[in-house]
Amino acid sequence: MMPYAPHAGLASRQQGQALALGMILAGLAAIALIRYFAVGQIVAAKARQLHALDAAAYSGALVQARALNMLSYLNRAQVGHQVAMAHLVTLGSWAALGGHEARQVAAGNPPAYLISMLFGPEHGAAYLAARSAAGFEALAATHGSLANAYAAHDRVVHEVFSAVQDEIVDGLPKARMAAVRAVLQQNYPESAKFDLAVLDDNWEGYLRRYLAQQWLRPFIQQSVQMYEFLLPRNGTQSNPWVVHAECPWMRHELRRRGATELDASGRWQSLDTQSFHALRSNRWIGCYYREYPMGWGWIPPDRQSSAGVPHVDNPPDDFSAQDFWRWVQDATQWDIISGDANPLANSRAVASRPYWAGQGLPAYFDIAGDAGTQANTSLRFSLELKHPGPEGLTVVTRSSAATFFERPESRLDQRTELANLFHPYWQARLDSASIAGGRHGLVQAGAAAGNMTGARP
Repeated sequence: MMPYAPHAGLASRQQGQALALGMILAGLAAIALIRYFAVGQIVAAKARQLHALDAAAYSGALVQARALNMLSYLNRAQVGHQVAMAHLVTLGSWAALGGHEARQVAAGNPPAYLISMLFGPEHGAAYLAARSAAGFEALAATHGSLANAYAAHDRVVHEVFSAVQDEIVDGLPKARMAAVRAVLQQNYPESAKFDLAVLDDNWEGYLRRYLAQQWLRPFIQQSVQMYEFLLPRNGTQSNPWVVHAECPWMRHELRRRGATELDASGRWQSLDTQSFHALRSNRWIGCYYREYPMGWGWIPPDRQSSAGVPHVDNPPDDFSAQDFWRWVQDATQWDIISGDANPLANSRAVASRPYWAGQGLPAYFDIAGDAGTQANTSLRFSLELKHPGPEGLTVVTRSSAATFFERPESRLDQRTELANLFHPYWQARLDSASIAGGRHGLVQAGAAAGNMTGARP
């Protein structure tokens, strides 16, 4: 006979209740896990979008930096072309001088031995060396090779460079947006469209077109001073002995005059002359200088310009019909007693001048100086991207980038250099301070305010 167990039925009725509680806890854990998994997906989507938009904004800033650096190189090239054109007009006047001097040597007017006797053998040898320049004046003719090279530089400056500058400035916003969208497409190959907006963009009015004649001219003139070939070419050589007792302080003179200048209209000109001034004396005017032109050449800035030196428009070929000094008194206001110019050689240069076509100094772009402290302000913009996320939510992210000017090393004079478009020192960076709250992301459900925000330093 089995013993009686009064609690056996109660124990059997309580079996399995712990399992029910475990199932409830397991369900709650599963719900929490699913919830946290969804939150993780949202956070991952937000992080992915933040990284993609940062990369896109930085790429847009790089496009800006490259555009500004390209404009800087173009401005420097503008100056370089002007220096080259100054060299060409100087070569032109030198070629004309050499060609005409070769003719004078051949004609013996003045004779080379006289130059050697009065001023030394080196001057006589230099005069004779001009024979190798015979025909050089053709190089400086209106359609000569030097004139054609000058016109090519002028065409590049006014047509090619100007068109490129306008294309860069006008097309920068479009090029920047194309770079931004290309980066986003690389990060989201599954998406075809992006709800993207540009905010806080200060590109409008950041640059300004300047007249080179007003602002760039001093810089160009300073640049040409670096080349000795373009500096004034003036020199006077005198014989060592007394020529006339009436004026023992005066001597025969060999005068070389030359200069390359940028005229008031922004066009280059160059004038080169050399003359032998023989000291003469008579009872009517006393001691005076009888000029014998040896060489001359003038490349004028345009057809109507005046040489700006003592000259006449139609000098006689010779003075067999009238004494030189009488003609000077009758037809000119030259000072042939104490003057130091080559007026007759100037006149021959004016009479034989060619014409080189040129349009003057071009316009250029630089940082606008009338927008407060614009020269110290970076070129900034912000982006806002709304993109579908998990759980039917919309992830909204914002990022900002800046293009700034910074020298790679300090100036030698230790002065602070403002931002400009002559040094290609433009760089790009992300700029968290440009928008309120920095670069951040929002998760939105429809049009309602987000229930999750995140910020990145």
